[in-house]
Amino acid sequence: MNKSRLVYSTALGRVDRPTTRADGGTPVGLPAPNDGVVRLFRERGGRGGKVVTVIRGLPGGGGALLALAAELRRLCGAGGTVKGGAVEIQGDQRERVAEWLRSLGYAVKLAGG
Repeated sequence: MNKSRLVYSTALGRVDRPTTRADGGTPVGLPAPNDGVVRLFRERGGRGGKVVTVIRGLPGGGGALLALAAELRRLCGAGGTVKGGAVEIQGDQRERVAEWLRSLGYAVKLAGG
């Protein structure tokens, strides 16, 4: 029996990553479903224990997301960024962000944590 398996390829990079989170949440590396609902997550993983609010499912491309992120940073009085099509705001700002997005007409769902 051959116990070797491919874990890295120069063409693909690391190939043995898990495809889903351990807690059964959204698959790692895959975007949230494109169903028109904006989802607000509270996440800590990979941030040294610091909480961030992650907003996924916002319509629009890079420029629109950057403008929305800037407005959210002002609203929350916190730092933030756009990564992989999602807006990240420092701290647990889900309630404030949800209220503001609902006032703009978005369907919002609090998800995770």
